[in-house]
Amino acid sequence: MPRGVRRRRASGGGQQQVLSKFFEAEESGGEQSAALQTASEFGTRRTSNQSNEPCEKKTKVQQITLEDICNSLKPQDKTEKELQKCEKPRICLQTLGRLREFCSDWDQQSNRFQEDSFQKEESLSLEKCPATIGKSSELKKPLQSLDSSPKVAQKEELPCDLGQFSASFKAYENTQNTSDTNLNKRTKSIYTPLELQFLEMKKQNKDAVLCVECGYKYRFFGEDAKIAAKELNISCHQDHNFMTASIPSHRLFVHVRRLVAKGYKVGVVKQMETAALKAAGENKSSLFSRKLTALYTKSTLIGEDILFQINLFSDSNVEDVTTDVPDNYLLCVCENGENLKDRKKGDIVIGIMAIQPTTGEVVFDSFRDCASRSELESRVLRLQPVEMILPSSLSDQSEKLIKSITSMRLRDDRIRIERMENLYFEYSHAFQLITGFYTKEVPGPQKLSVILSLDKPVMCSLAAVIAYLREFNLEKMLYNPSNFKQLSSETEYMTVNGTTMKNLEIIQNQTDMKTKGSLLWVLDHTKTSFGRRRLKKWVTQPLMKCSEINARLDAVSEILQSESSVFGQIRNLLCKLPDIERGLCSVFHKKCSTQEFFLIVSTLSCLDSEIQALVPVIHSYVKTPLLQNALLEIPALLFPVKHYLKILNEEAAKTGDKTQLFKDLTDFPVIRKKKEEILGVISKIQLHLLDIRKQIKNPSAEYVTVSGQEFTVEVKNSHISSVPSDWVMVSSTKAVSRFHSPFIIENYRHLNQLREQLVLDCSAEWLRFLDHFSEHYHPVSKAVRHLATVDCLFSLAQVAKQGDYCRPTVQDNQREIIIKNGRHPVIDTLLGEQDQYVPNSTNLSGNGERVMIITGPNMGGKSSYIKQVALITVMAQIGSYVPAKEATVGIVDGIFTRMGAADNIYKGRSTFMEELTDTAEIIRKATSRSLVILDELGRGTSTHDGIAIAYATLEHFIRDVESLTLFVTHYPSVCELEKVYPDRVGNYHMAFLVNEGKSAERKGTSPEFITFLYQITKGVSARSYGLNVAKLADIPEEILKKAAHKSKELEGIEETKAKLTKILRKWWYLFESKLCIL
Repeated sequence: MPRGVRRRRASGGGQQQVLSKFFEAEESGGEQSAALQTASEFGTRRTSNQSNEPCEKKTKVQQITLEDICNSLKPQDKTEKELQKCEKPRICLQTLGRLREFCSDWDQQSNRFQEDSFQKEESLSLEKCPATIGKSSELKKPLQSLDSSPKVAQKEELPCDLGQFSASFKAYENTQNTSDTNLNKRTKSIYTPLELQFLEMKKQNKDAVLCVECGYKYRFFGEDAKIAAKELNISCHQDHNFMTASIPSHRLFVHVRRLVAKGYKVGVVKQMETAALKAAGENKSSLFSRKLTALYTKSTLIGEDILFQINLFSDSNVEDVTTDVPDNYLLCVCENGENLKDRKKGDIVIGIMAIQPTTGEVVFDSFRDCASRSELESRVLRLQPVEMILPSSLSDQSEKLIKSITSMRLRDDRIRIERMENLYFEYSHAFQLITGFYTKEVPGPQKLSVILSLDKPVMCSLAAVIAYLREFNLEKMLYNPSNFKQLSSETEYMTVNGTTMKNLEIIQNQTDMKTKGSLLWVLDHTKTSFGRRRLKKWVTQPLMKCSEINARLDAVSEILQSESSVFGQIRNLLCKLPDIERGLCSVFHKKCSTQEFFLIVSTLSCLDSEIQALVPVIHSYVKTPLLQNALLEIPALLFPVKHYLKILNEEAAKTGDKTQLFKDLTDFPVIRKKKEEILGVISKIQLHLLDIRKQIKNPSAEYVTVSGQEFTVEVKNSHISSVPSDWVMVSSTKAVSRFHSPFIIENYRHLNQLREQLVLDCSAEWLRFLDHFSEHYHPVSKAVRHLATVDCLFSLAQVAKQGDYCRPTVQDNQREIIIKNGRHPVIDTLLGEQDQYVPNSTNLSGNGERVMIITGPNMGGKSSYIKQVALITVMAQIGSYVPAKEATVGIVDGIFTRMGAADNIYKGRSTFMEELTDTAEIIRKATSRSLVILDELGRGTSTHDGIAIAYATLEHFIRDVESLTLFVTHYPSVCELEKVYPDRVGNYHMAFLVNEGKSAERKGTSPEFITFLYQITKGVSARSYGLNVAKLADIPEEILKKAAHKSKELEGIEETKAKLTKILRKWWYLFESKLCIL
């Protein structure tokens, strides 16, 4: 054996040789290169007893032996014909190293490194080798190139035929013309079969982090391994050509969710073969076949791998098993680019399509938006999507808005952005895709006509969503267009735009963006996850139909006042329910485990039985139509569920054993046949025991199972001589040895094959079973929606039980908000019983005083008061009791707010620009039935400009819009509007007390000390007492004294100017009167 060549046993039984220069990965985006083909051919292994398969040209492929390679070193004078007839290509290791040098343009340092690394590699067998020998003309160029190297020419010539490596040369030339950054430039060596398999899958899923199943663990490769090591805090190391990291199989669901939460798309690649079936197949020595079985993102986190419900069947930590995500909308945005002039101005038509894959909800909307993108912002803030599909190019205004929204969140809560080609958002392509989807998948002209009636931007968004969800096998939820709901309707829901939701803190507070401290937090006493999601919709979409509002109020009142125990029983039922809405959707997509399915079906069956038992009581004691109809419809909708529960074996469902899952196999002939075959093989093995007893002369011998090995025959070591020579020893101890006879070996192998085939057949039947259950998805999901409504009503009833809450009177045709002793619901809840919130009253009427101008000292409670009025109005139109002694609310079509002072860097707006942009939006959208709240408008610029803008804007709302308005200001000049419109405008201020006990304060050397009373009072506050706030903020005393002195000085100047102005006005009036007399 030549030096430098070592033998080792390969896993496939043969020997392998490394030609580590000639095989390289193909370019990332293009057709499959010859390098990858060659590597895949040479990388597979073949056992010694496996026959060689013919190549494409039907020539016989011969095995290259190490002896042949070494013997080929001697120079020989052969003719061209003799070279062509040479069937055993011969090449030495030194020549192979020079061949590498010939094939690469590396520098000397790289060559030295490659030669060293090559010598360290173990030999691998070349299973397939190109059998066609090239012509002599094809050898001239390589030989000349080798001869051009003096170092090579001095030692030896290359007499062998290199035509067999033409595919490798071609592959190398192809890779030289590419710019693939993923090539292994460290070693330039052949990839292992597993690495080639990974590269092939990675080529199809470049944007996904792939978890590849390898036995009892999942592995990451290359950049995916680095990402996993960083995000999952696991180790990462070099293995062959790639960095690699691994996780245990049983922790897959935890790590998938962690990666998804970081914003990655995660793919799960599973082995599609078992060891027994592979051994029985034709390619028993080849690599296990693997397939991408699931993809996950933030919005598509649904499937068996993430185990949403498994915690109910085990002692696992709930935090490790499931996360309570109220909503996970996937939002697609499409801009109508047909009118380019409007697009350049920023005024554009936008269509959106939002989907919740985990609940099956689909909503859409189409609207015209201005350059501020306030309409788009309001919908994004209302839906709070976790993922957005966007075209590769959007307008600058939309891009700035999306950056602004995502910048406000932490990384784990940030919206994941998925970019798709603009082709998917073109109407012609969208029309073709949609018509093909709904005619092939869901036959029916009616459904297609519903889709085609949507606006063009909405259709384009729908087409993009269909194309995207197909990647996850979740497009089924779009089959039924009757489930599509329009997000905004001016006739059904109050307009609450994004700015208002932020300013009023309806869904989340503005401090840490959490739910606590928001209106939703105050109202949320739901017991179920699906009820919590439904309540959020109620809060963000207050009703405008008086009949629907009163129906909710009636139901809440009945729950409060009823003395029947039926409501307590229903509340207890709700406390036991898992998230069956998500579970149903998982079943609908055939991505649930047997544990989850059994949990959902058994829960629904139990729910059906218990509500069915309460039907007589519900008829007698539940009077309100909303509650009665919801509760009485549930049993009929859940009736088919019990049939499916009877089919299942409970123990097998809980353990996930699909082979024993179905009790009656009448409807599953494939499983029944396979089980009969298994019983037949077992019977043969049992009958063989009689022959075994005779052979070993032991009539009491029995089969034993040890360490998973079945049907072993135990023989005492003292009697081992009685064992036939053809028996195979399985295991042994000091006392006994265990054997398999040839008959058992053959039949036991066949038995294992049948068992593993049974698992595959049962999995296929399981999917068919889920498909059959999905036919009842829509009625069952309707029952879940009824339960969610009941849960929300119980939650609002719990809110009403708090102290001093009252039922509001909602009027349809009245423009008024009359509140007696109202309180801010959030602050009142936060203060609790320790501190008493100061109540305030409000009296706004469209036929009388409809504008309140509010002044007063800083920190006096002005902003809290105006928020209180708005939140009470929202609660009333949700159908909730409100924190007041009495409340009468006319239907409000929208609440518009302009509060706070902050710039927006991502949108390129200064503080004052942001202020005026919001104001302009309110001027465009507000109507006479709207509630408008403006807090300190004009403070972002000079005093004179601010006064002018504030005065003119407020006068516009008084005179032209005629909306109910709350206007907070520190400009006394604005208060003059009460004199101009005495019947429509009223001046108010937040009451306070000034402490004038110190002589220093009377002299103006120190700011006054203010006591806030937090009470709305008629009249104008002469001063804002800003220095008092400075004192509370611990501004140094010297600065405060100087500021107080300067304030007195400026006030004196203003008083002098006011007196002179008053004198001049009187003189001017006298002068005009004399002129009139003359």
